[in-house]
Amino acid sequence: MTATAIGTALALAACGGQGGSSSAEPRLKVTSSYMPAPVTNDMAAGFFTVTNSGGADTLISVTSSLAGDITLHSTKNGEMEEEKSFAVPADGRLDFASGGNHVMFEKLTHKPKQGEKVTVRLHFAKSGTVTVEMPVKSPTYNPETGH
Repeated sequence: MTATAIGTALALAACGGQGGSSSAEPRLKVTSSYMPAPVTNDMAAGFFTVTNSGGADTLISVTSSLAGDITLHSTKNGEMEEEKSFAVPADGRLDFASGGNHVMFEKLTHKPKQGEKVTVRLHFAKSGTVTVEMPVKSPTYNPETGH
C-alpha cells in the first residue's frame, strides 16, 4: 500500500466511527437570495439563506464582478459590524436578512437595476465555492410578502 492509500484509509476509518452529522461533510443549499435595487451608485446589499443538512462549515468570503469591495456584516444592537466569517451550523441555517446579517457591495462597477440578476460567489471553508444568481428586487422588497 502506498503512503497516500494508507493516509486515505486512516482518514476514512477516523470519519466512520464518529457518527452524527457534526463529523459529516456539509451539504449546503442557498435559497431566498436577493439584492434590493441600490439607491446610490456605489453601494448595495445582498441577502440569502444557507441551509445545511450536513456537518458544520464556515462562510469565509463573497466575490462578484459587480463590486470592487465586498464585505460580510452583522447587525448587533442596531449597529453594523464587519465580520471576517460566519459559521454555518451542522444541520442548521445561516440567515442574511434585512436588519441582520448582510453582504455589502461597495465600489460598484455599475448600478444594478430591478429585474437584473447579479452573479455572486459564496466561498466556504469546507464546501468550496457556491455560485448564486441574486435577483435585483425593488428597493423596498420584503421577502415575507413577496413585494
